[in-house]
Amino acid sequence: MYKFYKNKLNGIEEIDVDEIEKGSWINVVAPSPEELLELQELTGVSRDFLTAALDDEEKSRMEIDDNQLLVLIDIPLLRSTNDYDTIPLGIITTKEYTITVCLEVNAVLADIARPDQKVIKTFKRTRFLFQILFRSATLYLRYIRNINSRTDELEMHLRKSMDNKELLDLLDVQKSFTFFSASLRSNYVVTEKLLRLRTSKQAMQLVKLYEEDEDLLDDVIIEYKQAIEMVEMYTAILNSMMGVFASIINNNMNLVMKFLAGMTIVLAIPTLLSGLWGMNVPVPFTDNPYGFFIVAASATIIASVFAYVLWREKMF
Repeated sequence: MYKFYKNKLNGIEEIDVDEIEKGSWINVVAPSPEELLELQELTGVSRDFLTAALDDEEKSRMEIDDNQLLVLIDIPLLRSTNDYDTIPLGIITTKEYTITVCLEVNAVLADIARPDQKVIKTFKRTRFLFQILFRSATLYLRYIRNINSRTDELEMHLRKSMDNKELLDLLDVQKSFTFFSASLRSNYVVTEKLLRLRTSKQAMQLVKLYEEDEDLLDDVIIEYKQAIEMVEMYTAILNSMMGVFASIINNNMNLVMKFLAGMTIVLAIPTLLSGLWGMNVPVPFTDNPYGFFIVAASATIIASVFAYVLWREKMF
């Protein structure tokens, strides 16, 4: 699936293929082989560039070939209420169009394609590229804060009860931070390379860095730096918290085992006495009408003494 957009008086609007012109934006989502061929014929973009973001294991990178610039980054994706992931997003800049390619509909481009979006200018291709990167960085920061809030909620639940569900949710949070950390670092490297394009004669034909564009790219780099620092900080806190809760679980298990061992010792005494007086041989108090009560009372007293000693030794 692909859609065409361009700037009009009221902001960005979707257009038909016959209205496409220089400065238009083509948004491609999970294209079929036939659609890729149509786009290749329409724009002249290399097929390798068009399919780069269709591999969900593709790493972030920047590539220039035949007056075409490919910027491949990882963007955050919210799959469910608390399930976060990252997917590649390819941004291809030519002398005429900006083409974005992704495997799924995502929040980064959905926000940019809003009809009321008047700040975005698709015909300013360099600035449009940096604005996509900036939206990606800010979305990372938003999701990182949401994940951290979720971590605080799980911590409060775990303070009250050590349920497996909360521990598994913490594992999912840790996995999300791991994905974010790897993606943010590779994205940051790409932005650093983009900053160095101002010294490349080949790139200057595609990416014209004006002062406002450089300021925007600096903001992108700062946002990615902040996101990386936040992920590292929250990951360290989460790892410490996981270690603390693991120690608490082990300690609770030791307390349970200690209690069960003490109860076994206490209950073994009545069991032993009842076993001795239950044998078919002459035993004390056989002819005493109160023999049962004497044995029971003796077992209770001895068990109570052992229970008190174990309580003093903090076995209970």
